[in-house]
Amino acid sequence: MSTPSVNRPYAEVIGDPIAQSKSPAIHNFWLEKLGMAGRYDHCLVKLDGLAEYLAARRSDPDWRGCNVTMPHKLAIVPLLDRLDPLAARIGAVNTVVREVDGTLTGYNTDAPGFLEPLQRELDKTHLFRMARVLGTGGAARAIVAALAQEKFVIVLAGRDPGKARAMLDELAPGTDHHAIDLAHFCDPTDFAFDDRAHCFDLIVNASPLGMTGQPPLMFDFSHAPPGSVVYDIVTSPLDTAFLQAARRAGFATVDGLSMLIGQADIAFAHFFGQKPPRQHDEALRKLILS
Repeated sequence: MSTPSVNRPYAEVIGDPIAQSKSPAIHNFWLEKLGMAGRYDHCLVKLDGLAEYLAARRSDPDWRGCNVTMPHKLAIVPLLDRLDPLAARIGAVNTVVREVDGTLTGYNTDAPGFLEPLQRELDKTHLFRMARVLGTGGAARAIVAALAQEKFVIVLAGRDPGKARAMLDELAPGTDHHAIDLAHFCDPTDFAFDDRAHCFDLIVNASPLGMTGQPPLMFDFSHAPPGSVVYDIVTSPLDTAFLQAARRAGFATVDGLSMLIGQADIAFAHFFGQKPPRQHDEALRKLILS
Protein backbone atom coordinates (compact mmCIF):
# COMPACT_ATOMS: atom_id res chain seq x y z
CA MET A 1 0.00 0.00 0.00
CA SER A 2 1.54 3.28 -1.09
CA THR A 3 1.37 6.52 0.83
CA PRO A 4 0.00 9.51 -1.15
CA SER A 5 2.74 11.79 -2.45
CA VAL A 6 1.87 15.04 -0.70
CA ASN A 7 3.74 17.74 1.12
CA ARG A 8 0.80 19.25 2.87
CA PRO A 9 -1.36 17.94 5.71
CA TYR A 10 -3.97 15.40 4.75
CA ALA A 11 -6.49 13.10 6.36
CA GLU A 12 -8.80 10.47 4.95
CA VAL A 13 -11.66 8.11 5.64
CA ILE A 14 -11.14 4.36 5.56
CA GLY A 15 -13.58 1.50 5.25
CA ASP A 16 -14.89 -1.26 3.00
CA PRO A 17 -16.77 -0.18 0.93
CA ILE A 18 -15.67 3.45 0.90
CA ALA A 19 -16.27 5.01 -2.55
CA GLN A 20 -19.74 6.16 -1.45
CA SER A 21 -18.41 8.18 1.50
CA LYS A 22 -19.43 11.83 1.67
CA SER A 23 -16.70 12.69 4.19
CA PRO A 24 -14.20 13.93 1.54
CA ALA A 25 -16.77 16.39 0.18
CA ILE A 26 -17.43 17.73 3.70
CA HIS A 27 -13.82 18.17 4.81
CA ASN A 28 -12.56 19.52 1.48
CA PHE A 29 -15.45 22.04 1.41
CA TRP A 30 -14.38 23.31 4.83
CA LEU A 31 -10.70 23.42 3.86
CA GLU A 32 -11.57 25.50 0.81
CA LYS A 33 -13.79 27.89 2.77
CA LEU A 34 -11.00 28.42 5.32
CA GLY A 35 -8.34 28.82 2.65
CA MET A 36 -6.26 26.12 4.31
CA ALA A 37 -3.57 24.04 2.63
CA GLY A 38 -4.71 20.50 3.16
CA ARG A 39 -6.74 17.70 1.67
CA TYR A 40 -9.00 14.86 2.65
CA ASP A 41 -9.28 11.61 0.69
CA HIS A 42 -10.95 8.22 0.94
CA CYS A 43 -9.02 4.96 1.07
CA LEU A 44 -10.34 1.45 0.64
CA VAL A 45 -8.92 -0.69 3.45
CA LYS A 46 -9.86 -4.35 3.82
CA LEU A 47 -10.19 -5.79 7.29
CA ASP A 48 -7.08 -7.93 6.86
CA GLY A 49 -5.12 -4.87 5.68
CA LEU A 50 -5.96 -2.59 8.60
CA ALA A 51 -2.73 -3.15 10.56
CA GLU A 52 -0.63 -2.64 7.41
CA TYR A 53 -2.46 0.59 6.60
CA LEU A 54 -1.81 2.06 10.07
CA ALA A 55 1.85 0.98 10.03
CA ALA A 56 2.36 2.81 6.73
CA ARG A 57 0.51 5.96 7.71
CA ARG A 58 1.97 6.47 11.20
CA SER A 59 5.41 7.10 9.67
CA ASP A 60 4.09 9.89 7.42
CA PRO A 61 4.30 13.31 9.18
CA ASP A 62 1.87 14.84 6.65
CA TRP A 63 -0.86 12.37 7.62
CA ARG A 64 -3.03 13.88 10.34
CA GLY A 65 -5.27 10.86 10.82
CA CYS A 66 -8.37 9.21 9.50
CA ASN A 67 -12.03 8.70 10.02
CA VAL A 68 -13.09 5.08 10.36
CA THR A 69 -16.26 3.53 9.01
CA MET A 70 -17.55 0.00 8.75
CA PRO A 71 -16.33 -2.61 9.25
CA HIS A 72 -13.35 -1.21 11.22
CA LYS A 73 -14.76 0.75 14.18
CA LEU A 74 -14.24 -2.14 16.60
CA ALA A 75 -11.33 -3.90 14.91
CA ILE A 76 -9.11 -0.81 14.96
CA VAL A 77 -9.22 -0.36 18.73
CA PRO A 78 -6.42 -2.82 19.70
CA LEU A 79 -4.16 -1.39 16.96
CA LEU A 80 -3.99 2.08 18.53
CA ASP A 81 -1.63 3.43 21.18
CA ARG A 82 -4.29 5.09 23.34
CA LEU A 83 -7.99 5.88 23.48
CA ASP A 84 -9.83 9.03 24.46
CA PRO A 85 -11.98 8.28 27.56
CA LEU A 86 -15.26 8.43 25.59
CA ALA A 87 -13.91 6.06 22.94
CA ALA A 88 -12.67 3.74 25.67
CA ARG A 89 -16.10 3.69 27.30
CA ILE A 90 -17.88 3.05 24.01
CA GLY A 91 -15.29 0.55 22.80
CA ALA A 92 -15.47 1.82 19.22
CA VAL A 93 -13.38 4.37 17.31
CA ASN A 94 -14.38 6.44 14.30
CA THR A 95 -11.52 8.99 14.38
CA VAL A 96 -7.79 8.29 14.61
CA VAL A 97 -5.34 11.14 15.19
CA ARG A 98 -1.59 10.91 14.55
CA GLU A 99 0.29 12.66 17.33
CA VAL A 100 3.58 14.48 16.61
CA ASP A 101 5.58 11.49 17.87
CA GLY A 102 3.81 9.12 15.48
CA THR A 103 1.60 7.51 18.10
CA LEU A 104 -2.09 7.05 17.33
CA THR A 105 -5.01 8.15 19.51
CA GLY A 106 -8.54 6.89 18.95
CA TYR A 107 -11.63 9.06 19.45
CA ASN A 108 -15.34 8.54 19.06
CA THR A 109 -17.02 11.57 17.50
CA ASP A 110 -20.10 9.55 16.51
CA ALA A 111 -21.73 10.01 19.93
CA PRO A 112 -21.69 13.83 20.02
CA GLY A 113 -22.24 13.95 16.25
CA PHE A 114 -25.37 11.85 16.60
CA LEU A 115 -26.79 14.14 19.28
CA GLU A 116 -26.03 17.42 17.49
CA PRO A 117 -29.15 17.58 15.24
CA LEU A 118 -31.33 16.63 18.23
CA GLN A 119 -29.93 19.30 20.56
CA ARG A 120 -32.84 21.72 20.27
CA GLU A 121 -35.25 19.00 21.40
CA LEU A 122 -32.83 17.70 24.05
CA ASP A 123 -32.63 21.16 25.58
CA LYS A 124 -36.33 20.87 26.46
CA THR A 125 -37.64 19.26 29.64
CA HIS A 126 -39.45 15.95 29.09
CA LEU A 127 -41.35 13.74 31.47
CA PHE A 128 -40.11 10.67 29.60
CA ARG A 129 -37.67 9.87 26.82
CA MET A 130 -37.64 6.59 24.90
CA ALA A 131 -35.52 5.48 21.95
CA ARG A 132 -35.96 2.41 19.79
CA VAL A 133 -32.52 1.69 18.33
CA LEU A 134 -32.16 -0.79 15.47
CA GLY A 135 -28.72 -2.40 15.18
CA THR A 136 -25.88 -3.53 17.43
CA GLY A 137 -22.69 -2.61 15.54
CA GLY A 138 -19.99 -0.02 16.22
CA ALA A 139 -22.19 2.98 15.42
CA ALA A 140 -24.95 1.61 17.63
CA ARG A 141 -22.53 1.45 20.56
CA ALA A 142 -21.88 5.19 20.29
CA ILE A 143 -25.57 5.94 19.91
CA VAL A 144 -26.60 3.83 22.91
CA ALA A 145 -23.96 5.50 25.08
CA ALA A 146 -25.08 8.96 23.92
CA LEU A 147 -28.77 8.23 24.53
CA ALA A 148 -28.10 6.78 27.97
CA GLN A 149 -26.26 10.00 28.86
CA GLU A 150 -29.37 11.94 27.81
CA LYS A 151 -31.62 9.83 30.10
CA PHE A 152 -33.44 7.83 27.45
CA VAL A 153 -35.07 4.49 28.13
CA ILE A 154 -33.62 2.38 25.32
CA VAL A 155 -35.15 -0.50 23.39
CA LEU A 156 -32.23 -2.05 21.48
CA ALA A 157 -33.11 -4.41 18.64
CA GLY A 158 -30.68 -6.76 16.94
CA ARG A 159 -30.58 -10.08 15.16
CA ASP A 160 -29.05 -11.44 18.39
CA PRO A 161 -31.00 -10.14 21.40
CA GLY A 162 -28.29 -11.55 23.69
CA LYS A 163 -25.72 -9.26 22.07
CA ALA A 164 -28.14 -6.35 22.44
CA ARG A 165 -28.64 -7.16 26.14
CA ALA A 166 -24.90 -7.30 26.74
CA MET A 167 -24.44 -3.94 25.01
CA LEU A 168 -27.10 -2.33 27.16
CA ASP A 169 -25.64 -3.78 30.35
CA GLU A 170 -22.23 -2.39 29.39
CA LEU A 171 -23.16 1.04 28.04
CA ALA A 172 -26.52 1.89 29.62
CA PRO A 173 -26.61 0.32 33.09
CA GLY A 174 -30.04 0.13 34.68
CA THR A 175 -33.13 -2.04 34.66
CA ASP A 176 -35.36 0.10 32.45
CA HIS A 177 -33.82 -0.80 29.09
CA HIS A 178 -34.97 -3.64 26.85
CA ALA A 179 -33.23 -5.91 24.32
CA ILE A 180 -35.36 -7.52 21.62
CA ASP A 181 -35.14 -9.31 18.29
CA LEU A 182 -34.99 -6.98 15.27
CA ALA A 183 -37.75 -9.04 13.66
CA HIS A 184 -40.16 -7.79 16.34
CA PHE A 185 -40.58 -4.54 14.40
CA CYS A 186 -41.28 -6.16 11.02
CA ASP A 187 -44.95 -6.96 11.55
CA PRO A 188 -47.79 -4.58 12.45
CA THR A 189 -48.84 -4.10 16.05
CA ASP A 190 -52.15 -2.92 17.52
CA PHE A 191 -50.45 -1.66 20.69
CA ALA A 192 -52.31 1.37 22.06
CA PHE A 193 -49.74 4.02 22.98
CA ASP A 194 -50.51 6.17 26.00
CA ASP A 195 -50.50 9.96 26.06
CA ARG A 196 -47.16 11.16 24.61
CA ALA A 197 -47.48 14.78 25.72
CA HIS A 198 -44.17 16.01 27.16
CA CYS A 199 -42.44 12.84 25.89
CA PHE A 200 -39.64 12.51 23.37
CA ASP A 201 -39.77 9.34 21.28
CA LEU A 202 -36.96 8.47 18.90
CA ILE A 203 -36.67 5.69 16.29
CA VAL A 204 -33.08 5.18 15.11
CA ASN A 205 -31.70 2.99 12.35
CA ALA A 206 -28.15 2.44 13.60
CA SER A 207 -27.55 -0.49 11.25
CA PRO A 208 -26.34 -0.66 7.62
CA LEU A 209 -29.73 -2.05 6.56
CA GLY A 210 -31.15 0.07 3.76
CA MET A 211 -27.69 1.18 2.66
CA THR A 212 -26.78 0.80 -1.01
CA GLY A 213 -25.93 -2.86 -1.57
CA GLN A 214 -27.48 -3.99 1.74
CA PRO A 215 -30.85 -5.62 2.43
CA PRO A 216 -33.74 -3.26 3.25
CA LEU A 217 -34.66 -2.34 6.80
CA MET A 218 -38.01 -3.87 7.64
CA PHE A 219 -39.91 -1.68 10.11
CA ASP A 220 -43.66 -1.27 10.48
CA PHE A 221 -44.48 2.23 11.70
CA SER A 222 -47.33 1.01 13.88
CA HIS A 223 -44.47 0.47 16.37
CA ALA A 224 -43.67 4.21 16.43
CA PRO A 225 -45.45 6.28 19.08
CA PRO A 226 -47.27 9.42 17.87
CA GLY A 227 -44.88 12.36 17.50
CA SER A 228 -41.75 10.22 17.17
CA VAL A 229 -38.65 11.55 15.43
CA VAL A 230 -37.23 9.02 12.96
CA TYR A 231 -33.46 9.09 12.44
CA ASP A 232 -31.47 7.05 9.91
CA ILE A 233 -27.67 7.19 10.08
CA VAL A 234 -27.26 5.66 6.59
CA THR A 235 -25.77 8.15 4.13
CA SER A 236 -25.95 6.19 0.84
CA PRO A 237 -28.66 6.70 -0.20
CA LEU A 238 -29.26 9.76 1.90
CA ASP A 239 -33.03 9.67 1.61
CA THR A 240 -33.55 6.04 2.55
CA ALA A 241 -36.70 4.02 2.07
CA PHE A 242 -36.99 4.03 5.88
CA LEU A 243 -37.09 7.84 6.00
CA GLN A 244 -39.49 8.03 3.06
CA ALA A 245 -41.87 5.62 4.80
CA ALA A 246 -41.58 7.63 8.02
CA ARG A 247 -42.58 10.84 6.27
CA ARG A 248 -45.52 9.11 4.58
CA ALA A 249 -46.62 8.02 8.04
CA GLY A 250 -46.43 11.62 9.27
CA PHE A 251 -43.22 11.52 11.31
CA ALA A 252 -40.42 14.11 11.47
CA THR A 253 -37.11 12.75 10.16
CA VAL A 254 -33.36 13.29 10.54
CA ASP A 255 -31.02 11.96 7.84
CA GLY A 256 -27.54 10.50 8.11
CA LEU A 257 -25.88 13.60 6.68
CA SER A 258 -26.83 15.53 9.83
CA MET A 259 -24.90 13.08 12.02
CA LEU A 260 -22.06 12.88 9.50
CA ILE A 261 -21.57 16.66 9.52
CA GLY A 262 -21.82 16.75 13.32
CA GLN A 263 -19.14 14.12 13.86
CA ALA A 264 -16.98 15.57 11.07
CA ASP A 265 -16.97 18.95 12.85
CA ILE A 266 -15.07 17.43 15.79
CA ALA A 267 -12.79 15.30 13.62
CA PHE A 268 -11.86 18.29 11.42
CA ALA A 269 -10.63 20.22 14.46
CA HIS A 270 -8.48 17.24 15.47
CA PHE A 271 -6.97 16.88 11.99
CA PHE A 272 -6.47 20.49 10.94
CA GLY A 273 -6.42 22.46 14.20
CA GLN A 274 -9.39 24.73 13.46
CA LYS A 275 -13.13 24.56 13.90
CA PRO A 276 -14.93 24.21 10.57
CA PRO A 277 -16.99 27.13 9.17
CA ARG A 278 -20.45 25.84 10.10
CA GLN A 279 -22.15 29.03 8.88
CA HIS A 280 -21.96 27.40 5.44
CA ASP A 281 -23.92 24.26 6.37
CA GLU A 282 -26.77 25.02 3.95
CA ALA A 283 -24.35 25.40 1.04
CA LEU A 284 -22.55 22.22 2.10
CA ARG A 285 -25.76 20.21 2.07
CA LYS A 286 -26.68 21.57 -1.35
CA LEU A 287 -23.23 20.61 -2.67
CA ILE A 288 -23.51 17.06 -1.39
CA LEU A 289 -27.07 16.64 -2.61
CA SER A 290 -26.36 18.03 -6.08
